[in-house]
Amino acid sequence: MNVRNCRRCGRIYVYDGINKLCPQCRKQDEEEFHRVKEYIYDNPGANVQMVSDATGVSTEKILKFLREGRLELKGDEENLFLDCERCGRPIRTGRFCEKCKQEMEREFKQAIASDKSNSRIQKERDKMYIAEKYKRKK
Repeated sequence: MNVRNCRRCGRIYVYDGINKLCPQCRKQDEEEFHRVKEYIYDNPGANVQMVSDATGVSTEKILKFLREGRLELKGDEENLFLDCERCGRPIRTGRFCEKCKQEMEREFKQAIASDKSNSRIQKERDKMYIAEKYKRKK
């Protein structure tokens, strides 16, 4: 059992390998998220500051929800809040723009394919080495 202190409140809780907050702080985050979500549903044109003022949820936490991809900025104008962490382009939600997501996905697939290919080559070398070693013993 892995016991840790909550990053926010300091309470002790059983760490599940994912969440760095205790169940009470996670519950509080979920309640704040639902307040923000409901306000945005009722006021679709609201900006981050308006949502924060109306719900009592900090702008930092609203930006965190945007970065997590749980909320999305609306409108065609460039936003001043979120930029792609890779190229710096303005984005509406998440951490990366669509172009960077596609490029990273392609790079990951190439790396995995290369790793599998190298692994297969190494296995073949091992087989040949073992076969040569076996022939020498006779």
